[in-house]
Amino acid sequence: MTQATQRANLIGIFCAIGASVFFSVNDMAIKFLSGDYALHQVILIRSTIGMVILMAFIIPLEGGFQALKTRRPVIHLARGLCVVFANMTFFLGLAAMPLAEAVAIFFIAPLVITAFSVIFLGEKVGPHRWAAVGVGLIGVLVMLRPGSSAFQPAALLPLVAAVAYAMLHILTRKIGIAEKAATMSFYIQVTFITVSAAMGLAFGNGQFAGSDDPSLDFLFRAWSMPASTDFLLFTVIGTCSALGGYLISQAYRLAEAGLAAPFEYIAMPMAIAWGVVVFGEWPDAVAWIGISLIIIGGLYTVWRESVQHRRVTIDQPARR
Repeated sequence: MTQATQRANLIGIFCAIGASVFFSVNDMAIKFLSGDYALHQVILIRSTIGMVILMAFIIPLEGGFQALKTRRPVIHLARGLCVVFANMTFFLGLAAMPLAEAVAIFFIAPLVITAFSVIFLGEKVGPHRWAAVGVGLIGVLVMLRPGSSAFQPAALLPLVAAVAYAMLHILTRKIGIAEKAATMSFYIQVTFITVSAAMGLAFGNGQFAGSDDPSLDFLFRAWSMPASTDFLLFTVIGTCSALGGYLISQAYRLAEAGLAAPFEYIAMPMAIAWGVVVFGEWPDAVAWIGISLIIIGGLYTVWRESVQHRRVTIDQPARR
């Protein structure tokens, strides 16, 4: 491994850590706001602020408006829709369930990516990684608790979000390193703004509001003028969205996926800490078992993929 590769991997790791911190703060703040504002209003304000930060600070660092040009508009649109769907289903789940449990279920994503890589990319997956997928799925079942009185349909939403996020990752692999991180971040923010504005026009007057279900109430609540004390939170989530999106794109452009991905799991202890400190939520024994199984399965999958990648690199050296 060359010194340049080592440096790129190190920067990628720090980007993954930074992105995970920003996304964790974003998740906590949106859950905090979910009792007072509509989801599409929160997303629109967040993405508008994020776009301002992106255009004012990040785009100039990446070469100015030239960075916005792309030959892959269709893939960018598909990636944007995947991110929007993943975010909205995840945040709807957050409104109704503990933060740590929602984040843990979402971390099934690396295992879904393994399955999708076989279906959509034709990659071969050995028994070790399939076993890890099985362990993770058992962890999800433990978290969902189907058939028991503790089961709540909202817990399926982070699972759906993980599937959408996995599809995003597959599309990102198709783009590879040909696109800049700022370019990918820009088109994702454009999609967020477009979709949330359309939802606001459709549901923003509150004609479907009034559900007793926290997730449905978050989705269909009428728009309202944010309280002055909440403007700071909106600024925080907008900033975290812009910086987190940019950093995670950089992480997977610069570092090997198997090297960067484990550092995203820093979001798990942060979610537990936010749950305890901000919302007074502490995972019970069953939740801890499910969290442990999902994390073990996810980390093992990432490690096996990294090992497999190194073997392929050795067996099939790049042509010079």
